[in-house]
Amino acid sequence: MQENDMSISVMLVDDHPLVRLGMAGVVSRQPGYAVTGEAADGAEAIDLYRRLRPDVVLMDLMMPRVGGLEALHAIREFHPEARVVMVSGSDGEEHVYRALHAGARAYLLKDAPEAQLAECLQAVVAGRRYVPPDVATRLASRLDNDALTGRELDVLRFLSQGMSNKLIARAAGIAPGTVKYHVKNIMAKLGASCRTEVLREAVRRGIVDIVH
Repeated sequence: MQENDMSISVMLVDDHPLVRLGMAGVVSRQPGYAVTGEAADGAEAIDLYRRLRPDVVLMDLMMPRVGGLEALHAIREFHPEARVVMVSGSDGEEHVYRALHAGARAYLLKDAPEAQLAECLQAVVAGRRYVPPDVATRLASRLDNDALTGRELDVLRFLSQGMSNKLIARAAGIAPGTVKYHVKNIMAKLGASCRTEVLREAVRRGIVDIVH
């Protein structure tokens, strides 16, 4: 709980109790910070944020029931100035991009050293954004001109379901030749030489979360 009224309040959101325990330990070792609440998923986080209005939220990206991005949107609708740090085990540039685009103030990896978490908290409290240098490098590649178009993303999601070009064409309402064209562009942008590599790279980048 909050130690005194001068402490910067931090709310922890993660579906793994041991992860929350570890984050709580790190936060408690930072002078002037105190954990004021914990939630096990996004739904709990939304409700708890409305009640506690913490200064900073450390929230897992991937959670059951209600994920981090959905919770982030809801929290920012309630309080646009909410300072949310998205914490994830994935350094895929698409995950980073989606989190920051949704309004997260920072993106931190779960294996980040304690000093990095402390630096992140200080930056966010000071009103700055924070992305670790190695993650920022990956994000830069996402922002280059090789980003997939909306139609290419649609085709890629159909590919992740194991659909053939013919089935994709039918589902997307486009010609098979157009699907082939999009697949070729997707392969080039992801640096892949076959469909298997496309899906592997898409999962690594966070463009496709689960390959069925």
